[in-house]
Amino acid sequence: MPLSIFGFRALWSPWFLLSLVAVVLLYFLITVIWRHRFEGSTPLTKNQIIFFLSGMTLLYIVKGSPVDLLGHILFSVHMAQMVVLLLIVAPFLIMGIPNWIWKKAFEIKIIDRIFRLFTNSVISLMTFTIAFSAYHYPMILDFVKLSIPLHAIFTLTIFMSAVFLWWPLVNTLEGQPKLHGLKKIGYIVLSALLVTPACALIIFVDVPVYETYSSGEAWLQAMALCVPAGTLSGLAGLGISGPEMFTNMTTVNDQKLGGILMKVGQELIYIVVMGKIFFKWAYDERANADEITRQDLLKSQNMTTHG
Repeated sequence: MPLSIFGFRALWSPWFLLSLVAVVLLYFLITVIWRHRFEGSTPLTKNQIIFFLSGMTLLYIVKGSPVDLLGHILFSVHMAQMVVLLLIVAPFLIMGIPNWIWKKAFEIKIIDRIFRLFTNSVISLMTFTIAFSAYHYPMILDFVKLSIPLHAIFTLTIFMSAVFLWWPLVNTLEGQPKLHGLKKIGYIVLSALLVTPACALIIFVDVPVYETYSSGEAWLQAMALCVPAGTLSGLAGLGISGPEMFTNMTTVNDQKLGGILMKVGQELIYIVVMGKIFFKWAYDERANADEITRQDLLKSQNMTTHG
């Protein structure tokens, strides 16, 4: 059955799109037009623009386009959303926002205290692991998906836990918690290991564990998060009873695929990040070694000259 039966509003979330467009316009107003009003501001770089716009575009794709609707129909798509939202959008937005804006934000003491607490490497790892694992515990996910306010709160919470997770890895702001060199690789490896049990439980369970993806009544209630009430009641009258109307995949296989996508997606992204970290570390070490050699040669030449 085609997704078009849900209507334009459910498929494309126009209000969400307009909200993101407003945020992008505000971003450029502050960083380009009003920048001179802020002390210590610097021009936007090409990379910052690319990261920010890419992050906002991906945010709309996973939370505003038909992908979001599919995420309420198929658990595997939901987990793909999680990969993009938590492991790509979060670091992209951090890197896309100039340091002088972050500094202004941290002038608000409560924001500064929250970031300093939750971006500590140990606390950020535990916060992300607990938030991700708890959100995907069947009883919690089913309960959250039946309430628009709860779903929004939980989504924002897990997204912020991802921001805290990435902050020590990608932020370049002086005085903020950050990791250096090979410590970054250890941090990433530990993050991958901590999330593994939650993914493994989803992959290896042989029965459907999420009612909102398997039970017709619960699924219809959960669809109310993204489908207008009038449209949903009309669809119920057409005999649409569950996600099986939109896929040939069994609920269990969809569930397993979701766990696999999350784990494999995380591993691939982490491998790319670790590769970049390792090569930068190796380059810095080589540069330091060359500088030490140069200094030793200068000392040797000075000693020879004075001797």
